[in-house]
Amino acid sequence: MSFTPIGEPRRKITAATIREKKFQRDPITCLTAYDYATARLIDEAGIDIVLVGDSLAMTMLGYENTLSVTVDEMLHHVRAVRRGTKDALLIADMPYGSYHATSEEAIHNAARFVKEGGAEAVKMEGGEKRVDVIRRVIDAEIPVAGHIGLTPQSVNMMGGYKVQGKTLNAIEQLMRDAVALDRAGVACIYLEGIPREVAAMITAEVETPTIGIGAGPECDGQVLVFHDLVNLTFGHSAKFVRHYGDAAALITQAVLTFKADVVSHQFPNDSESYHLPKDTRAALETVLHRKHALQR
Repeated sequence: MSFTPIGEPRRKITAATIREKKFQRDPITCLTAYDYATARLIDEAGIDIVLVGDSLAMTMLGYENTLSVTVDEMLHHVRAVRRGTKDALLIADMPYGSYHATSEEAIHNAARFVKEGGAEAVKMEGGEKRVDVIRRVIDAEIPVAGHIGLTPQSVNMMGGYKVQGKTLNAIEQLMRDAVALDRAGVACIYLEGIPREVAAMITAEVETPTIGIGAGPECDGQVLVFHDLVNLTFGHSAKFVRHYGDAAALITQAVLTFKADVVSHQFPNDSESYHLPKDTRAALETVLHRKHALQR
């Protein structure tokens, strides 16, 4: 397994690169990003895939779930992330309702993410029942990432965010979903919220790279929501979330310190202020002196 230090050039990651990594047993790394600055930092750190997830509905826009976010809202963020992403593969989530009606609508919306947003692949939730639409989008020369297991856009059907694949029938369905996506030619398959053992079975069965989130370590790669990674989410964290930093504490402390310095007149200080040139200052003092003299 190779690692490219920050600052050193690396080759562009593509859908083909991701497939190579599976066969080379080289773990795939993926993080979400929703803005230029975050995308640039993630890309420069050498992460393989930058995913503009519809999780931005909650992390960036404050929605209750992913169902409310629109194509236009997603595109706004995809364009920003594109500007900060150079080497990583950029995948954009297709939001709820953008590919659920007709194949033509799905192709139209997927093309917008490629043409207007600069995405290199789109992600669509669902297995067997979505595979015909996925094939049509792939036939339109747009790479697709699959997503099965706990699919957030199906939260109302699932009755909440619950682990999937816990019964034999459910396991069988997940296997059928994974094989259907594999045969359709998806670029990768995201496995979310399923037992480790089931994810291991799927990963061994399909040629397509699997990327897990709450699916155990046997997947070909792993993804986390950036805001979970740095503790910028509010409320309960899922079992699989690991905080690698505490941006919430850092930001809170910085804001409190700024407030205290302003209230105590310690910010800005003289070195943080601009000054007039000496000649202009002398001339201004002369003018003010004359003005005061006249007022007396």
